[in-house]
Amino acid sequence: MNAMIVVIFAISLIYLSITERFRIYAGLIGFQGLLLFVLSFIELNTITLATLIFVTLETLVFKVIIVPWLLFRIINKTGISRVHEKSLPGFYSLIIVSAGLLLSIMVSLSMNTTPEKMLFFTVALFAVYTGLFLIISHRKIFAHLVGFLVLENAVLLLSLAIGSEMPMLINIGILLDIFVSVLILGIFTMRLKEHAHELTLLKDE
Repeated sequence: MNAMIVVIFAISLIYLSITERFRIYAGLIGFQGLLLFVLSFIELNTITLATLIFVTLETLVFKVIIVPWLLFRIINKTGISRVHEKSLPGFYSLIIVSAGLLLSIMVSLSMNTTPEKMLFFTVALFAVYTGLFLIISHRKIFAHLVGFLVLENAVLLLSLAIGSEMPMLINIGILLDIFVSVLILGIFTMRLKEHAHELTLLKDE
């Protein structure tokens, strides 16, 4: 069950790297949050009820509902819908991301761990690669925001890979993920103005 969920998560990363519509970006971020919620629920099935409730509420409510809602709000207020016309074409993006997946597999194979944990590590590293790819290859700042959110999902996935016997580590990973997400989303939301579409043309310095 865990392996299937992780594989689906990896497929969502590939789709995220080649799609051109920002609404799909927002939907996929919510979908990834749902997958992480299920993984958290499975990995933490032996801990106390209070911790389980904490992980459930924070992962499900925040990553599946609040974050996508804020992303859609940004899309509606800015009027953006697609990546910049000069962004890397989907075919080349697929090639680059596939190379990243191969690299992640090679790195994970060098680790002395179980096959299940190796799969977690592979997809987590692939998520880091995909997040960085979105930040580097796109001009619009909304894509950069999505890239940072993917990086945070990678951190949570890594905490799940090594934290099944250490529930507090997963809690810390979730808290860190929430803190950074709120910080990033807050910055972008507060900077939205009447002519906020101009913001989407900015590049990271």
